[in-house]
Amino acid sequence: MSGLIIVGADGSQAAQSAVEWAADDAYRMHASVRIVNALDRWPYRIAGFRFAEGPDPLTRSAERTVAEAARLARERRPDVEVTTEIVDGHPAAVLCEQAKDAVEIVIGSRGVGGFSGALLGSVSDHVAGQAHCPVVVVRQARREPYDEVVVGVDESKECEPALAYAFAQAELRGALLRAVHAWHLPQLAYADFVFDVDEVRTTHHRILTDRLAAFERRYPQVTVVEYAPRAHPVEILTDVSATADLVVLGSHGRGAFVAALLGSVSRGVLHHARCAVAVVRS
Repeated sequence: MSGLIIVGADGSQAAQSAVEWAADDAYRMHASVRIVNALDRWPYRIAGFRFAEGPDPLTRSAERTVAEAARLARERRPDVEVTTEIVDGHPAAVLCEQAKDAVEIVIGSRGVGGFSGALLGSVSDHVAGQAHCPVVVVRQARREPYDEVVVGVDESKECEPALAYAFAQAELRGALLRAVHAWHLPQLAYADFVFDVDEVRTTHHRILTDRLAAFERRYPQVTVVEYAPRAHPVEILTDVSATADLVVLGSHGRGAFVAALLGSVSRGVLHHARCAVAVVRS
């Protein structure tokens, strides 16, 4: 595997964690890393705001940011090719444009300046919902590796790219892959309708097994654990993220708004997961 990994850098601690993640992934994938700083000048274009005479302080700050990020990436993985780029524009738009060249985009879950947000910022929401390559949102806190990748599985075609990405990541990491298919009984208006819960459970286990079969043949070295609990998917994926290095999700959103494009489950897990989350759009 090879290609280009894009990572957003804005000088924040979360962005530094994203740079380290990108360098590690590039090493495993035999890929190169491009560190991108989005130089958003819009907040400074207010009436009466003037910089002092001399070199542009925004550009100088961006140059320091990408230089420091490049130093960190090269120290982390000296064998990985690292380049930097400063692009004028809104951070979300810049990263989505960069996705055209990338096999993966990595971004911190919160930042300052160009990649700012709350627990999950609007930039992370937008990029994860619209970029046409896998987007990894990295948590700031450092954790000991668990050597486990989690992937969410459902009946739809949209989860197949996520499965392919998850199996590839598990193989590259030598990690166990936990395939999670959460299910619940339908809420019907007819109170006297009775379900055979054991039969429903068996059906959902079969869905999970059938979904995994082709990928298990393709990746025979990956150890897979099937998990099909009766639970809400956001709740159970958040729980299992506590002992995982990465949670991988497909995106089912189809609407015009970012939240709809991202999908309710993907968005919920991105906000609450305790480890990095990769969103893989179909």
